[in-house]
Amino acid sequence: MAVQSKTIRVIIGKVGCDIHERGALVLARAFRDAGMEVIYLGRYQTADAIAKAAVDEDVSIIALSDHTGSMRYIADEMMASLKKYGGTDIPVVAGGLIAKKDISYLEKLGVTGNFGPGTPLPTVIDHIQKTVEKSSSSPEA
Repeated sequence: MAVQSKTIRVIIGKVGCDIHERGALVLARAFRDAGMEVIYLGRYQTADAIAKAAVDEDVSIIALSDHTGSMRYIADEMMASLKKYGGTDIPVVAGGLIAKKDISYLEKLGVTGNFGPGTPLPTVIDHIQKTVEKSSSSPEA
């Protein structure tokens, strides 16, 4: 694996009224332990606020967490908000309670990972690292 030229900066976002933040907090700690900088905006965010913060903070990747089964709608809003703020080059990964029928839809939007409960932390970290590496080496980066 290629050496990262800069520290991965990840923003963790929870959109809407999802009060279940334990997974996001565990991920924040695991990402920090893996050497990443983490910005956790907390609960009750909008896709618009997360996208704006991601662009303003020059993050490497956005990690969305949802435990209400609404990721399909959250992802739609996130991608539109990233377009609005000029952040379409920022990769988006997702996790939480994601319906299997929604995974192909999310992947077509460009949202990857789509991890469910119980996914091993090294799997998520590896995906983040590879996604950022791929994004950083793309011609648009």
